[in-house]
Amino acid sequence: MPSYLVRPAAPRDAKAIAEIHVATWQAAYQGLIPDEVLKAMTVEKRLAYWKEAIEYSDPQILVATENDKVIGFVGFDRSRDAGTKSNVGEIWALYITPAHWRKGAGLALWDGARDGLREEGCTQVTAWVLLANAPALAFFEHAAGFKRDMPSLKTTAFGPVRLEELRLRRTAD
Repeated sequence: MPSYLVRPAAPRDAKAIAEIHVATWQAAYQGLIPDEVLKAMTVEKRLAYWKEAIEYSDPQILVATENDKVIGFVGFDRSRDAGTKSNVGEIWALYITPAHWRKGAGLALWDGARDGLREEGCTQVTAWVLLANAPALAFFEHAAGFKRDMPSLKTTAFGPVRLEELRLRRTAD
């Protein structure tokens, strides 16, 4: 099992984060989200978002590196769900380059995010996952210990397709 270093994202990481975000979406959501929607997600568009997110820590971002190369990232902060208490954090994004799937980088990033959320006073953590994304559900439920929050099911549009998302929840300890 490779050993990953997890550290806060720096401005120089924005391009790698954008590349991982796009490549992972295109690999993970192939067949779920229409090709035209996946192709419209470009590194250039994501780069502006991630540069700003790193600059303002909104969300907070950690990267996982192997031999100084960024291979994954996690974005986390307070929950974005309306009416949520201030002690509830959320994993906003967790993406690993496909070549590093199922090799421990996701857990290393989850551990770092959990530590960061606890430092912020969060005692609960949520994550929204597409119900049709079986690998992501397996990671969050089996590897990271999240449980399904069944009444949370919502439908989100991805171009002409509407997919169900499910909120997962666990304690931050």
